[in-house]
Amino acid sequence: MSPLDLKRRPVVALLIETSNAYARGLLEGIMSYVRRHDPWSLYLPEMRRGEVPADWPGRWKGDGIIARIENVEMARAVKRAKLPTVDLSAGRHLPQVPWVETDDAAIARLAVEHLAERGFRNFAFCGNRRFAWSRGREEVFLETARSHGNVCESWSGDDEERSGRGWTVEHRRLGEWVRGLPKPVGIMACYDIQAQRLLDACREVGTAVPEEAAVLGVDDDRLLCDLCSPPLSSIVPNTMRTGYAAAETLAALMRGEQPAVEGQLIPPLGVSTRQSTDILALEDRDVAAAVRFIREHACDGIQVGDVLRHVPLSRRVLESRFMKQVGRTPHEEILRIKLDRVKRLLAETDLTLDTIADRAGFRHSEYLSVAFKRVVGISPSAYRSDSSVS
Repeated sequence: MSPLDLKRRPVVALLIETSNAYARGLLEGIMSYVRRHDPWSLYLPEMRRGEVPADWPGRWKGDGIIARIENVEMARAVKRAKLPTVDLSAGRHLPQVPWVETDDAAIARLAVEHLAERGFRNFAFCGNRRFAWSRGREEVFLETARSHGNVCESWSGDDEERSGRGWTVEHRRLGEWVRGLPKPVGIMACYDIQAQRLLDACREVGTAVPEEAAVLGVDDDRLLCDLCSPPLSSIVPNTMRTGYAAAETLAALMRGEQPAVEGQLIPPLGVSTRQSTDILALEDRDVAAAVRFIREHACDGIQVGDVLRHVPLSRRVLESRFMKQVGRTPHEEILRIKLDRVKRLLAETDLTLDTIADRAGFRHSEYLSVAFKRVVGISPSAYRSDSSVS
């Protein structure tokens, strides 16, 4: 075969930062498309979010671009290249360019549904005015919550370097906003980074999470969510599908075809529930205190008697009010939290069952096995095996 018979690979620039899980998910989706179809030569410059690569387009000669066009500077740079382009941003700075984006309205509605299912009637949104997608999520979130007749409030911060106030001032403003919210309240943060800041503010002003304020993020950045205290619940966007659809659209453009649709909205996959929203909204302050004590100490081996020493109620009254508010007895709640801890340790570590029993507050691994099988329906070893396969 002569060199002239070889099929030339399209050269594609990916103007997408790699600093967060959402962006990396987009790249994984693009790579999934490339692996299944004709290969591309990919150019992935090192860049910060919204940053134009140095000397762009400079000497780079390619066939197409997939970019997150989140500001005017990036739009101008992409436009200068005069190449087939697909936009992965909600900013719409180049209206004539086909786009693929996460469905922000669906994300906001899912957030209201998730918080409403937990009994919250007060809702709030914590956003960042810099981003169009944050403003869009805020609008739909408040509209959806208000349609249920609920109390709704919002707060929109800004990056400290853009606001000129500095992070300390912004953080103080956020804490004051949290302190003034009606409690209990379900709060949607525009994305996980803002949710982490919100959790820090809650802790500093003494607002208990999730008992007084349940916090829900977006993007399901697992490392960030697990680093949060408490671990952060987050809406899971379908970034793989979003990136794949963008690559599919660009391939059509580079073949000289018009895309079937001007834009595509990709709905989220669901909610990854962690401790920051893993509660029912409780108006009974004594029961809320008991739930908080249990959540903090269940894996320390506590019994119901330890809870009674923490709240000014008799065992009969506590169990009655606890059942009415939570739907479980205090003993069942302690066991539930301990078994949740066991599940995570089985799925995420190779620790022995004896070690797991100790870390989850069980006196013996034999008792752990009996309780686990009775509640979960399978043995701990079978659960670990199933989790590893998945």
